[in-house]
Amino acid sequence: MTSSAQLYLMGCLILTVGLALDMGPNQNMEFTFMLPTGGTECFYQTTTTGDTMEIEYQVIAGSGLDVGFALISPSGQRVVSEFRTSDGIHMVDRTEFGDYRLCFDNSFSKMSEKMVFFKVVINSQDNTSGGQEEWIDFTVTESVADYRIEEIRRTMDSVYRHLEKTRQVQAVLRAFEARDRYLLEDNLWRVSFWSCLNLMVMLGVAVTQTYTLRRLFDNTKRVCT
Repeated sequence: MTSSAQLYLMGCLILTVGLALDMGPNQNMEFTFMLPTGGTECFYQTTTTGDTMEIEYQVIAGSGLDVGFALISPSGQRVVSEFRTSDGIHMVDRTEFGDYRLCFDNSFSKMSEKMVFFKVVINSQDNTSGGQEEWIDFTVTESVADYRIEEIRRTMDSVYRHLEKTRQVQAVLRAFEARDRYLLEDNLWRVSFWSCLNLMVMLGVAVTQTYTLRRLFDNTKRVCT
């Protein structure tokens, strides 16, 4: 086997191991749901001690584009509490072990349901350290230090993080697009309704003026000479 073929096989092996280590179980969550009129919906996210958690939400559709939001820790402490907001971004630096509760409140609205998009991103320190230890074992076992395995691993980690960040940004942009489309459709309906109403009023005024003028010049009396 030639040296170029060996390098090609080694690169494929490195890529496979990198994907297996870095692209493990995904702890990120994205969800879009309908919040009923006068109702409250809660979601749960499991975390371990010492992780970092980022929460972002926005109201896509519904009258007022606002909801109440609360983030409650596993110990029962209210970490975040907001009332009638359209969007928000919150970061928890060091999470507790257990289930965090994310609650969205629409109890103040008695006539309109809301469409809400939210995402949760968790950066776990344990997964990162575990992956590095496995890479160290792989490096020692296979003796591939001459192929700059550490530099390749860092590059692959960086590429994966950028791809994951790109996916998250695209999800947020899709949510913004959905909200803008809802606003455009709602404004289009209002503009069309008032335009038709104004047109009907103008036609009514024109018919009334024409009829009035004809009555003024319509002389039905006969003059005897």
